[in-house]
Amino acid sequence: MRYPEGGGLTAERRAFREGIRFQAGMRFAVGEKTTVIAKDLRVSVRSVERWRRAWREGGMEALRSAGPANSPTVTDAQFAVLEEELGKGPTAHGFADERWTLARVRSVIQRRLQLSLSVPTVWRLLKRHGWSWQAPARRALERDEHAVELWKKEVWPRVKASGRRVGAGSSSRTRPASP
Repeated sequence: MRYPEGGGLTAERRAFREGIRFQAGMRFAVGEKTTVIAKDLRVSVRSVERWRRAWREGGMEALRSAGPANSPTVTDAQFAVLEEELGKGPTAHGFADERWTLARVRSVIQRRLQLSLSVPTVWRLLKRHGWSWQAPARRALERDEHAVELWKKEVWPRVKASGRRVGAGSSSRTRPASP
């Protein structure tokens, strides 16, 4: 599988591809032609050319696998520090209320761990470590049911209806009123 759950190649597949590169490297040393190597190893000529260039510059060591493509950007030790910081609560980090948002977690990561992560990456990081989004168990005491009903009756129909014009349409971009 090209992209299993963790992303990138599996360890077995990475080792298999590294073996093919090493076979090519041994054949480079003998002086075989690129097209012959590509055909025998069932890879593209372009890949063999890229491997040959790497082999010329760094030898067999340059053909070694670089490891998994998406190694976690936050180590387990760093995540333990982050969990400790999140346990203190948002107000301890200068936020006005007790809500953790992904943007707030991101800013804590930037300040505490000196790492710059995107909001989606923060979500994947938290999800990977068993964190999930939380919905309130009950409605807020401050909720004004009358205002909510009023909004549903008066405002929502206008917002909902504003998407399309009522009436006959036209297939012409240049003359919208043409029959």
